Amino acid sequence: MKSFIILGSILTGFAIIIGAFGAHTIKTRVSIEDLAIFETGVKYHFYHAMGLIIIGILGFYYPHESLKVSGLFFTIGILVFSGSLYLLVITNIRWLGAITPIGGFFYIIGWFALAYNIYKT
Repeated sequence: MKSFIILGSILTGFAIIIGAFGAHTIKTRVSIEDLAIFETGVKYHFYHAMGLIIIGILGFYYPHESLKVSGLFFTIGILVFSGSLYLLVITNIRWLGAITPIGGFFYIIGWFALAYNIYKT
């Protein structure tokens, strides 16, 4: 599960870069509401990138196959949930907000799959 630790570390680094971009570059160019939307994307991006690291560590104690689906769902969640919020704020394409809950669904299923798979092993 070393790959999830690596992926999570890289995605955590990107969360920090994107958060700094929001704090220093777009902060003065978007509304307070849009900045809050952007920060929500960064927050969930960070949480789930750290979740990938945790999944990688759990891979030393549990069968890899039981953890892979959660790692995949967290990764898709970051791309869809956080990515749609970033793009919504940067491009002002408001309909992207309709995609965001799909990413949230992936986050939720990833956590439930993690709990279920650890429980059953």
